Amino acid sequence: MKDYITVIGGGLAGCEAAYQIAKRGIKVKLYEMKPKNFSAAHSNPNLAEIVCSNSLKSNLHTNACGLLKGELRLLDSLLIRIADETAVPAGQALAVDREKFAKRVTEEIKKMENIEVIYQEVGNNTVNNIDDILVDEKICSELEEMAKDGIVVVATGPLTSDKLSKEIAQVTGQDKLYFYDAAAPILEKESIDMNIAFWGERYEQEREKEEDIETWQKRIGTQKEASYINLPMNQEEYEAFWTALVNAEIVTLHEFEKKEIFEGCMPIEVMAKRGKDTLRFGPLKPVGFTDPRTGRRPYAIVQLRQDNSEGNLFNMVGFQTNLKFGEQQRVFSMIPGLQNVEFVKYGVMHRNTYINSSKLLDSTYRLKSDTNIYFAGQLTGVEGYVESITSGLVAGINVARQYLGKEKIVFPEVTMIGALSSYIATENKNFQPMNANFGILPSLDEKVKDKKIRYTKLADRALDNLKEMLREYDK
Repeated sequence: MKDYITVIGGGLAGCEAAYQIAKRGIKVKLYEMKPKNFSAAHSNPNLAEIVCSNSLKSNLHTNACGLLKGELRLLDSLLIRIADETAVPAGQALAVDREKFAKRVTEEIKKMENIEVIYQEVGNNTVNNIDDILVDEKICSELEEMAKDGIVVVATGPLTSDKLSKEIAQVTGQDKLYFYDAAAPILEKESIDMNIAFWGERYEQEREKEEDIETWQKRIGTQKEASYINLPMNQEEYEAFWTALVNAEIVTLHEFEKKEIFEGCMPIEVMAKRGKDTLRFGPLKPVGFTDPRTGRRPYAIVQLRQDNSEGNLFNMVGFQTNLKFGEQQRVFSMIPGLQNVEFVKYGVMHRNTYINSSKLLDSTYRLKSDTNIYFAGQLTGVEGYVESITSGLVAGINVARQYLGKEKIVFPEVTMIGALSSYIATENKNFQPMNANFGILPSLDEKVKDKKIRYTKLADRALDNLKEMLREYDK
């Protein structure tokens, strides 16, 4: 057996797995193909680059992702700790400065004496296109060679290279390794017309609205404490925008791409085509807001969320898109307040890769057919930043225990970590990527109608069980 563990992929899951292994006194060789090779969506040479939204979702105890972060903090997650350190204002959510986050993770990983970062792409075979993958074609697999006398964690993420994708297809016997999602545009704050836009959190204004409308308009119009910039639209403005959006040109997809869009990250133009009011009941819903210019609820509203610590960059919430860049400039500039907006980064659509984990993996993210290979991150079908970190943590802990000859740790299903692991490991003929949600937790022994109380009880039960498990392993 090799005297080190191999981790392939320096993203969120790979870095978390490497950290969990190394902190237990085991050497790690962490492979990352950047900066020699970049995927279509990556541009930052640092580890743990965040590509889509900069939000790690809610911090609330009664939110599924908030509970998951609470569990990870108990388990000393490196990436959640750094996310807390590099947070930017986002209301009740945890959002990070992407650049600082990636830089800090890279610094922490590199200063650990047990981790060697190797900037090299893994994969021996020559592949020109993802369509070239043939499971029945025997190839010289570097992945299999690495796992012959050593333990490997594959955490190459949703943009796994074609070369390694082919090797994973061979190892897993799967010929379907991909789905698609999209990233939202990022804008310069200074180019937003603040005579139209206003600061505010949903429902905050309606709670605090004063009887004197003129005084209220002046106060809310100059407010800078809220986390979101809001762009109100009347019916005429919204319908003009909707018409332009559904008729805009998109980047042409390959035939095999067209039915692979994951519902949880649907391009806004696809959502808009489902009906004129679909956006108004989705990312553009105006509920909980009042336009300071009119004192009334707008017909629709677009929200912008802070994207960096300096507060000069904002991303368009819910605006993941596959529109051509020129069309994004034309159509999104129709939104009131964005008529002269400057785009720092246009939205893009990119390939996501995942395996059929429900048939292939156990609840420690270990491959059933080869116990020297683990998978982690979105490659396993967990969907979301925090969920990816979670899989890296679980895989990393169990890789270390396997190396040290200890029994594996299966997290209780009443915890969000355990529920996600169980979902991944439970065979499902309609297996699809999964976010953290209370629906995957076992029900309470009692029926609780009030959702907030029910979620609080589920979260309390999860944290109590996790703390008890940690006490048992400390003995």
